[in-house]
Amino acid sequence: MDVFPVTATEAVCLGASLALSGICYYLYRKSRTTLDKLDDAPHFNIDGKLKDILKVTPGACLQYAVIEGAVKPVGEPLTSHFQKEIVGVLQKFMLREHRLVWNSISRTWTDSERVLHQRVSAVPFVLVGSNEATVNVLCPLQASGVPMEITHEKFHQVNYGLGDIVGQYLSGEKLKGQLETEEMLKVGTALTGVGEVILDTDGTLNLRPPSNGSEYFLSIADFDTLRAEQESTAIWWKALAIISALAGAGVLLWVGRRFYYRLKVHWEQEQERREFERLQAEGPRARAPAMEHGRAEEVVENACVICLYQPRNCILLDCGHVCCCHSCYQALPQRRCPICRQDISRVVPLYHA
Repeated sequence: MDVFPVTATEAVCLGASLALSGICYYLYRKSRTTLDKLDDAPHFNIDGKLKDILKVTPGACLQYAVIEGAVKPVGEPLTSHFQKEIVGVLQKFMLREHRLVWNSISRTWTDSERVLHQRVSAVPFVLVGSNEATVNVLCPLQASGVPMEITHEKFHQVNYGLGDIVGQYLSGEKLKGQLETEEMLKVGTALTGVGEVILDTDGTLNLRPPSNGSEYFLSIADFDTLRAEQESTAIWWKALAIISALAGAGVLLWVGRRFYYRLKVHWEQEQERREFERLQAEGPRARAPAMEHGRAEEVVENACVICLYQPRNCILLDCGHVCCCHSCYQALPQRRCPICRQDISRVVPLYHA
């Protein structure tokens, strides 16, 4: 039996589904681990008791804890460039260019975005709890989901002349304009921090990224909302991993089905060949020709219409045509008579008197 071929489409689909399911499962396990750590993380209020707890904790460190407080700058806060009454501790300015690009495949204009300029500014800040107790927030830009509120957004549209419009259609690109945005973490915002809480040698409390590799969070949402978001992310990655795995299993089943039917056809052909040979052996033997010349003429006259080499030794039923040898009959891509194209129900040997 020939080697069973797997098509390029099947190989690509199988490889893609396996790779995608592996990536999705890895991200699901990562999200699930983060969610489990959030469930195990203790919650503390920012007050005098937190410092007392850290004093009796080995290493004066809580590796993963949840605290909540209001944002307060240590020194001078950042002022919005567009609304002077707004102050904050984190500021992000971004200038993005929007273009329309002609897609020759879908025959439509698609939106394209490019960042022209980006600037992030930060000043030291603390989280304030009850009794004016504070916790310094270290490395806030390394945290996941750093909360920013849009304080300014303006789109500068480009005006076109006739020459510009003609040039755009020839080049396949249209400049729509530039979007200018400013985002800030305002002073006084209630913030939930999840990370490593330590007591420094000078008696100050610090919140920093965990040294054990756990995810560092700063969020304007409360802890329950933050946990629900992480749980939703884990569920999505799990669902994508299952769907990808099922797609891969479907491809494998399809390949297995094709292999089974090919093997089944091979078994049927082999059984049919053995039955044909048995009937040939049980039937009367062909009469030997009297002369070599006559035998040669007979072979040429009764040659198979497909290979033009072997003698015609089978009868195709139900049409009754005698036109090919049994080997060529088994090699037919479809079980139809080469002469009349009628379906072949069975084949019997041809006996020469």
